[in-house]
Amino acid sequence: MTGFELFWPLVAHAFLVFCLYGLLVLRRASVVKSGLVEREAFRENRDEPTESRVVNRAIANQFELPVLFYAVSILLYIVDADNVVAVALAWLFVATRYAHAFVHVTANRLMLRRPLFMAGFVALFALWIWLAGWMAFS
Repeated sequence: MTGFELFWPLVAHAFLVFCLYGLLVLRRASVVKSGLVEREAFRENRDEPTESRVVNRAIANQFELPVLFYAVSILLYIVDADNVVAVALAWLFVATRYAHAFVHVTANRLMLRRPLFMAGFVALFALWIWLAGWMAFS
């Protein structure tokens, strides 16, 4: 490993967040243009239409569980535990975040979102277990 493999999933996740913000801007502009809501409604996020509210919530989701992902990734790098196992788990976590966000802003079916969330949760938990094990046995 060259040393930065663990950071590429972080970059990929940040790209997802930027894409979601872009989608939010497009959806908000669309609902304002269609007359569903006045632009001022977004100042305090009152009465936001579903079309943009789901994207806004998908963005919020990227700042909840992923905070632990960023923390463990940096810690894994610091303690030199950023190996193929950690990188694979990190990519798995990010892949589930992309899939979860896609479902959230399209069909928004909980039956699809929940297993994607749980898969990412398990991958992230495994990263923390990997870190703890690495530190305990190094």
